[in-house]
Amino acid sequence: MKPESKRYSTTVGTRTVTFETGKLAAQAGGAVTVGINDAIIFAAATMGGVREGIDFFPLSVEYEERLYAGGKIPGSFFRREGRPSTEAILTARLTDRPLRPLFQHGMRNEVQVMMFSLSADSENPLDILAINAASAAIMISDIPWGGPVGAVRVGRVNGEFVINPTFAEMDASDLDLRIAGTKDAILMVECGANEIPEDVMAAALDFGHKSIQPLIDIQLKMQAEIGKPKREPTIAIANEELQKKVFERVNTPMNELLDKPLSKVEFYGGMDELQAAVVAEMCAAGGENAPAEKDVISAFGEAEHKIVRERILSMGKRPDGRTPTEIRPIWCEVGLSPRAHGSGLFTRGETQVLSLATLGTLGEAQELDSLTPTDTKRYMHHYNFPPFSTGEVKPLRGQSRREVGHGALAERALEPVIPAEETFPYTIRVVSEVLSSNGSTSMGSVCGSTLALMDAGVPIKAPVAGVAMGLITDDTGRYKILTDIQGTEDHLGDMDFKVAGTAQGITALQMDIKISGLSAQMMKEALEQAHDARMFIMGKMLEVLPQSRPELKPHAPRIITVKIPVEKIGALIGPGGKNIRSLQEETGTKIDVQEDGTVYIASTEGVGAKEAQERVESLGESAVVGNIYTGKVVRIADFGAFVEILPGVDGMVHISQLDTERTNKVEDVVSMGDEITVMVTDIDPQGKIRLSRQAVLEGWTAEEARGKDQRKNGPRPGGGSRSGSRGGDRSRSGDRDRRGGDRRR
Repeated sequence: MKPESKRYSTTVGTRTVTFETGKLAAQAGGAVTVGINDAIIFAAATMGGVREGIDFFPLSVEYEERLYAGGKIPGSFFRREGRPSTEAILTARLTDRPLRPLFQHGMRNEVQVMMFSLSADSENPLDILAINAASAAIMISDIPWGGPVGAVRVGRVNGEFVINPTFAEMDASDLDLRIAGTKDAILMVECGANEIPEDVMAAALDFGHKSIQPLIDIQLKMQAEIGKPKREPTIAIANEELQKKVFERVNTPMNELLDKPLSKVEFYGGMDELQAAVVAEMCAAGGENAPAEKDVISAFGEAEHKIVRERILSMGKRPDGRTPTEIRPIWCEVGLSPRAHGSGLFTRGETQVLSLATLGTLGEAQELDSLTPTDTKRYMHHYNFPPFSTGEVKPLRGQSRREVGHGALAERALEPVIPAEETFPYTIRVVSEVLSSNGSTSMGSVCGSTLALMDAGVPIKAPVAGVAMGLITDDTGRYKILTDIQGTEDHLGDMDFKVAGTAQGITALQMDIKISGLSAQMMKEALEQAHDARMFIMGKMLEVLPQSRPELKPHAPRIITVKIPVEKIGALIGPGGKNIRSLQEETGTKIDVQEDGTVYIASTEGVGAKEAQERVESLGESAVVGNIYTGKVVRIADFGAFVEILPGVDGMVHISQLDTERTNKVEDVVSMGDEITVMVTDIDPQGKIRLSRQAVLEGWTAEEARGKDQRKNGPRPGGGSRSGSRGGDRSRSGDRDRRGGDRRR
């Protein structure tokens, strides 16, 4: 019997969001579909048992982009979805971040949330629907959780905020803010913006949080009406007596260690020594009743967490000795790679990132096979995090989700300042190599990449700097916002809030938190504190390179823009691309042709580019009587040679006009492929062109050439005006006529 389906709808902004459950995936812990119009996401959430030997919560959140949802067949060789696309990975990360903080601390049951696209209408983005679908699936399941979570996208069109804008509205928006939270607080922020001021961003965050309330209410209603009873999870129970004992043992030596400003190596080295001593003491002294080593290590971690945080809250003193608003020492450099088109090195404390920029033709833009209307991307930012950057040894298995996410964040931060294609017709790729890591390498990538683009001579709209902000809180309401957090503060703190932007405003935000939410006041303070930090960091960057270089590097391609008539595009490309391939090979250039007749010619050598430019520009020309052209011999007949004088246009040099002396055989003067200089002596009403080499050799005027040619040869028996394939309009009867004419003469 067909199961009964339950539908719930609510209005968010001006759009109706519909939740449906009961029909699909009955064996999952909870399963729902969430949609706006024809854009629908499916999500299922299931909890399993406990994986033995782990000391973390095994939550996995996966999103898979199914191209059938948009009526597409994958473009890969196998014609099926393979490794998740960048967009799919980013959607999974976007969903994971607001879900994770709301699970009970110490939970050890495996939980898996899986989502995939069911229908895509090319009008409504799917990523925000995925967060709401995942939350609703958990809410109606048997999984214990502190949700629900609501999520919306906030755009700004003509100065007005728009909730869940369409793709078309996003094209006109200067803000792309994705926000998720609970009824009382914000949990996750992901944002790209076109230099939005801090006060406008704060207002957008507040507007977004208010807009998620209907989504939270509808999920609470779903849980009350159809939700399953929650199961009891397995919780890693802390031994409070052991924790107290370990804390008392390490409190004094740990504070003594932290009284000295510490580098990352010193901090972790000192903590490791102290931990080893405590483990040895407690595990050896207890005899048969000795605690397990893993329990002592866990208690030591709790003590470290408590002591470091209390020192920051009560003393304002961080592990490396900085104040809450102090930024680590910064130094920068450009031009490290002599052959790269641009390079920038950014070092802040023990975090170091080398970014390298490469310029290419528009034809090298990335082609996208996704469910969004965007099919190409001309600015790409990639991020690599090798194990040596943290002093570790690990196998290399391709880019992690974290690397994909950090690269996308840096790309989002810089995209608003990349010059338009019309003024800078290049594809741009920047790769950020993390060489040393101790906090916020993604923001280091933003800074290093700004320097790399400026070093490459890319006329960016404005330099971009980024900084990571942290947060320490306690149960009494105390909190400290930290500027430029390092790895320890990220690990032991409650927030990682990354802010990037120009002097004019914010271009990117990303926030991850470990607590149940962030107040509007905390968010406002973090944005203001981040602004001051960004301006300081930008000042250090501009001391090294104040503005983009006026010229590209010698090894970067120069691109010349040429406009040809649209009807000439076919002649330039040729059958099967033959003409354009030949032109590129002969001139050593790369040529991209746009549908409007714009032609981009790229070359690192000016001579080849100039030649290609002249040959492309000549497509717009027509042969003129009296003009002299240098062309290539493309066909030889008994009575003369056909010469291509312009792309797609050739004419005939009669054998009598090949030289100043009598010519018995055409091959005595020219061969196939030779370049010869000729004058146009006549163009008949049918467009057939008569040429003369003799006229050029003897310096005749156009009138002299025409008169002598006609007296010598009579009316023209044949010729060549060509468009498309050579000789395509020359019939056999025409050839017989020419041969007959030649015999008569």
